[in-house]
This record gives sequence, C-alpha cells and structure tokens, in this order.
Amino acid sequence: MHTVITPERIELPPGTVVRMLGSWQDYQVLSQLLGDRCSPRIKYRPGEILLMAPLPAHGRDASLLGLIVTTLLDHLNHTYDSFTPITISLPQVSGIEPDFCFYIENWRSVVGKNRIDWLNDPPPDLVIEVDVTSYTSIDDYLPYRVPEVWLLKNKQLLVYRLLSENYVITESSYFPKAREIVQQCLQIANEQTTSEAIKWLRSFLRES
Repeated sequence: MHTVITPERIELPPGTVVRMLGSWQDYQVLSQLLGDRCSPRIKYRPGEILLMAPLPAHGRDASLLGLIVTTLLDHLNHTYDSFTPITISLPQVSGIEPDFCFYIENWRSVVGKNRIDWLNDPPPDLVIEVDVTSYTSIDDYLPYRVPEVWLLKNKQLLVYRLLSENYVITESSYFPKAREIVQQCLQIANEQTTSEAIKWLRSFLRES
C-alpha cells in the first residue's frame, strides 16, 4: 500500500506518520474528507497537520486501557461518561483525537449531549493516548487544560497531571497504583488475551 494524499483520497500504510504544513482551513477540509473513519488519525497544531495510520497494537492497547479504566470506575462506584472516538478542537488553535475521554467529576456537564462545546464546556477529566509512532505530545492537551492524561509509550504508562501551566509525571488522582495495575494487565494481555487481563483485574480488586 502506497501513501496517497489528495483532495479526494487519503490512504496511509499502517504505522505511517505524515507531517505537513497546513492551515486551520486545510485541517477542516481533511477532517470532512475523513468523516467518521477511525484511520487515519488527524491532528492540527498551529501551522501544521499530522496524519497517522494506527498499527494493530495501537488499537489493542487503547482498548485494554479503556477497559481498565471502566473496570476501576465501576469498582469504585463512580458515575462517569466516556467517549471514543472523539475529536477535540479549538478553532485556529488545535485539533486532536485522543483514544478515550472520561468525564468523572464533570459527567453532569455532558449528559445527553451529542456535541461538546470545547470553548465553554469543561474538558474531560481523564484522557487516554496510546503512542506507538511518536505521534503524541503531552503539550497537545495544554490548550484544553485536561486535568489528567494517560500516555502509553513503549509499553510504559506515563500519568501526567496538569499543575499550574504544565504537565508533570506523577500518580493518578483517581486510581491508586494505576501504573502498576496497567503494567500487570499489559503483561497478561500480551501473554494471553485482553479478557484474561480484565478477569485478573476484577479478581485483584475483589481481594484488595
């Protein structure tokens, strides 16, 4: 499969990342062309557009992380809402497509909404990103002031929390030992299956 980017067609081999100069208007045109397709992913930073075709490992790990978070939230009896896939955008500033968004403290703000106003509605409380192609920068989330971002990179979970004006690597504000739990689930999923990893997590939570 060859890389093809035209006004009528976009095709990227899995694992490909394309960075090109472009305006907000160019980003909107490409976004409309892609529609609701999950691939390729598209991102806008001032003056540039990035396209990325995920590898199978990306989808598997993203699905696992989403299941881990929902399992933890259910165990803690939290009310929440989640979205995937989702596009977060601020006109002329940024456009990103995280793997999962969770509203935990601010779930009431999005109940029943088909569209979220990123200028006025609160950001997600937790965002999940899986990066296997060096496509993600934690600073992509600064314009939205997302309180907590989980970035899985090189099979290691990095938990970022927004402190003042910057993200710092620390522990999750929602789940104690989140990094240890994720690493154990990743190991089980790699050696067996995602379902076995979640079975282990449920058993671990019951016994804790």
